[in-house]
Amino acid sequence: MAGNSEPLSPRAKLAVTAGKAAAAVSRAAGRGSGSVIGGRVALKLDPDLLGRLAQHLDVVLVSATNGKTTTTRLIAEALRASGPVVSNALGANMPAGITSALAGGTESKYGVIEVDEKYLAGVARDTEPKAIALLNLSRDQLDRAAETRMLAEKWREGLAGTKAVVVANADDPLVVWAASSSPNVVWVAAGQEWKDDAWSCPACGGVMQRPGDDWFCGECGFRRPAPTWALSGDHVLDPHGSAWPIHLQLPGRANKANAASSAAVAAVFGVPPQVALERMYQVQAVAGRYDVVSFLGRDVRLLLAKNPAGWLETFSLIDQPPTPVILSVNARGADGTDTSWLWDVDYPRLAGHPIFVIGDRRLDLAVRLEVAGLDFRVCDTIDEAVQAAPPGRIELIANYTAFQDVRRRVGN
Repeated sequence: MAGNSEPLSPRAKLAVTAGKAAAAVSRAAGRGSGSVIGGRVALKLDPDLLGRLAQHLDVVLVSATNGKTTTTRLIAEALRASGPVVSNALGANMPAGITSALAGGTESKYGVIEVDEKYLAGVARDTEPKAIALLNLSRDQLDRAAETRMLAEKWREGLAGTKAVVVANADDPLVVWAASSSPNVVWVAAGQEWKDDAWSCPACGGVMQRPGDDWFCGECGFRRPAPTWALSGDHVLDPHGSAWPIHLQLPGRANKANAASSAAVAAVFGVPPQVALERMYQVQAVAGRYDVVSFLGRDVRLLLAKNPAGWLETFSLIDQPPTPVILSVNARGADGTDTSWLWDVDYPRLAGHPIFVIGDRRLDLAVRLEVAGLDFRVCDTIDEAVQAAPPGRIELIANYTAFQDVRRRVGN
């Protein structure tokens, strides 16, 4: 915890130096930022390095299936109102990437850290966070991640008795069940558009009742807690009932929900909602997401969607038909190699849009669109798709590695 800072041991200093050298070599070889390999090297030399690097920081951990990277960025901007922040802003969210990020923040006051869902309990144990933000849990990477109820159970066990203030989404039953083991929880009514992973009670397996915005289990009595913060239209309601306008350049209801959770986290550190929400306006794009780029003479907006819940939120913010839409799907290691999730996405919502399909698994996606009765064209490259698209700004939606491919091609 912050305040217990001791100078780094010679071994820890050596680990940091070696990690930075490995990262520099990786960057020079054109293999990305080098943060993961740098962190791995550093942790090999000092397995306790993550905890040592966090000891002088007030740490916030952010975990969820969707919205982690954006919410991490919004919280970081809000906390910069009261001191320097170190953050894994590019989304390297497993222990090696987190260690690498913190190694660059020796002068910082706050550490704002995105954490992969599977690693949350371990990173929380190592970093002794002051706050933990839990946004949502839904199906993702079926071949890598556990079933959602099992992930919620890992969170619940890992966070039992934590000293951190847990800022949790009251509208997601899995998150509520996971967070309920914690002694100090701030509940935020952030909403939940995707409900297909929360129809059975995580506590007893009974069927959830969902009247209006409420939810409860008719069998064991597990129910939605009363929130103290809430997203209400374009405002955040604080615990005193005051409504604060949300100032964002990022599009969509999901990002307003991220802002509401971020304001609640900032308040734990004494940053008032008005200040926090005004600072969030600085964020125009997050690791390329929401950027509008010019490519082959066309404006293309880059949107990331990695799983059914993310695609649903993304469909709600794209421009109306006849706006052309390019869809790109890969199934590499970082995406999860199982593409059966495509059948859970509500692709009929794209009816009326000219659709162009690219990516390693374009034929898997083409079969899904064919069954949905949509008109589309399969293309070999983004260049071909952009040149074939009718006039207007193009919306490009891609999953994780497909998004990185696109960014490299368009020079973003």
